[in-house]
Amino acid sequence: MNDLTQKTCVPCRGGIEPLNEIQARELLSNTPDWTLLDGATKIGREFKLADFAATLDLVNKIGELAELEGHHPDINFGWGYCNVIFYTHKIKGLHQNDFIMAAKVNELVNAS
Repeated sequence: MNDLTQKTCVPCRGGIEPLNEIQARELLSNTPDWTLLDGATKIGREFKLADFAATLDLVNKIGELAELEGHHPDINFGWGYCNVIFYTHKIKGLHQNDFIMAAKVNELVNAS
């Protein structure tokens, strides 16, 4: 298996095609609990947590990871839930970076 957690995000400056659905599904198999959204142009995952403090802690950890990698998700959260969506804004679709981040978020959650 291709371990996405060992890769780092590379800057995407646009001018490339986003992954097609077949390519996205192949990478999705390496990111358990994530789903394709919006016609395979985004990936997302919902996390259920014990309370607001645990949720905020997860959001902050994801934010720190995103800053380190230079690839940022859309995050929506509240008491006991956190929804994370990755896609590459510059290409209006999915790039390998999105799956690298999803795998790293999974690793972060599993380590907690």
